[in-house]
Amino acid sequence: MHGPASPGWLLVALCAATGAYCLLRMRSSVEEQRRSAGGEALMGFGMAAMAVPAAVFTPPEWVWPLCTAVFGGAALRALWAVRTSTHHLHHLVGAGAMVYMAVVMAASPGHHGGSGVPVVTGVLLLYFAGYVLLAGARLIPVSATVGGGSVGWGDRPELARVCRLSMGIAMVAMLLAL
Repeated sequence: MHGPASPGWLLVALCAATGAYCLLRMRSSVEEQRRSAGGEALMGFGMAAMAVPAAVFTPPEWVWPLCTAVFGGAALRALWAVRTSTHHLHHLVGAGAMVYMAVVMAASPGHHGGSGVPVVTGVLLLYFAGYVLLAGARLIPVSATVGGGSVGWGDRPELARVCRLSMGIAMVAMLLAL
């Protein structure tokens, strides 16, 4: 991504940590946690890779079409899943945003200047800013137990919500840097 290196590395760390926790959620005994955790892990790690400061590492040209294909596939999967749950609509928008950013990064020579379409970037910024506000409000209060007993790390709904909030904040930061 464009911009200073220090915030870029913080964004990489945040997204990678979020992706790692989402991998842990894939081992959950709660089916809904497992179902969404894989896509969220992909988003976390993909965002971490995209956030690596361009001053430190300029990826080879083939990386951006690969990102476009991977997140395009994730968008198609989310589109298919929207039939059963509107939660996947957010995954669809997120994957679409990743495709958009990969296309913009591929089109910007040397990956040092933003060349996104201002209207698309603005709409995505509004969506994710609204999502962050809503996700933050949903954090209060959340019960740490399911069915009255203690739960494992992969089954904690408040941690899953924090991960989604973190990825939403990271998406806003990445779109602003675009």
